[in-house]
Amino acid sequence: MARDRDEDYAGPLRRIVIAILALSLAATFLVWRIDSPRVERFRLAFIDRFVPTFDWAMVPVTKVLGMVENFQSYARIYEQNQELRRELQQMKAWKEAAVQLEQQNAKLLAQNQVRLDPKLTSVSGVVLVDSGSPFRQSVLLNVGSRDGIVDGWATMDGLGLVGRISGVGRSTSRVILLTDTSSRIPVIVQPSGQRAILTGDNTPFPVISFLENADQVRPGDRVISSGDGGVFPAGLLVGQVLQGHDRRLRVRLAADYERLDFLRVLRSHPAEQIRDAGPLIAPEAPRAPPDTTAGDTNG
Repeated sequence: MARDRDEDYAGPLRRIVIAILALSLAATFLVWRIDSPRVERFRLAFIDRFVPTFDWAMVPVTKVLGMVENFQSYARIYEQNQELRRELQQMKAWKEAAVQLEQQNAKLLAQNQVRLDPKLTSVSGVVLVDSGSPFRQSVLLNVGSRDGIVDGWATMDGLGLVGRISGVGRSTSRVILLTDTSSRIPVIVQPSGQRAILTGDNTPFPVISFLENADQVRPGDRVISSGDGGVFPAGLLVGQVLQGHDRRLRVRLAADYERLDFLRVLRSHPAEQIRDAGPLIAPEAPRAPPDTTAGDTNG
C-alpha cells in the first residue's frame, strides 16, 4: 500500500518538475533573445556574476576539446606520414632506375675507352634474354648475319671477355659464355707468361687447366687471351687468378656477368699466312750431281 501511495505522488511530482524546468528554459531563452537595454544590462550582470565561478566546470570541456584537436592533428600527421612513405617508395624506384642507367652508362663508356688492336672492329648488340640453364651458359644478342656476325667471334662487355659467338641467325646470335662447360680458350697468365687453357664448368669461376708451371702463378695475376689456334684475338682481358675452395686455380672474370646488357662483338679475321721465305733467308743451293767420269777414265 505504501508503495502504491509513493507511486501516486511520484508521477505528478515528476511532471511538475519537468514543467518548471521547461518554463525556466523558455524564460531564459526569451530573456536572452529580448533586444532591450534593460535586459542587456541584466544579461551582462548575470554573466559577470556567475560565469567566472564556473571555470571549474569548463575544465573538462577544455580537456575534451584539446583531445579532439590533438586527435585531428594526429590524423593529419598520420596522413602526411603515409604520403611521405609513398613518396619514399617512388624515390627508391627512381633511385634504382638511376643506378641502372648509371651502370649502363659506365659500361658504354668503358666500351668506348677499351684499347684493342686497331685492326679489330666491332659491332655492339643488346642482350635480348639470358637463355642460360644449369647445363648451358649462354645469352642471345640482337645482331646476326645481317650485321656480318660470324661464328667464333669474341664478345666483350665494357670490362673483359664474355664468350664467343656460337650460332648465328639473321637478326640474332647466341653467345656461349666462358663459364659454359663447352668453353675452352687458350690464355696467358701475366707476368709469368705461363700458357694455359681456361675451362668453363658452369660456375662463376672457370678453371685454369694444363698450366705449364703452377708454381709461377699467384692469386691476383692477370689473365689475357693468348690468341693461340686463332680462337680469339690475343691480348683480350679475361680476369684475375684466384684459388678456389677445392685448391684449384680459377679465374675471377673481369666481365660483369650479373648485368650483361650490352655486348661488343669483335670482328676478328684469320691471320695472314706467310708462304715466302723472304730476302733475309737465302734459298738452299742446289746440289751438284756426282762425277762419274773418273771411273770411266780408269777403265
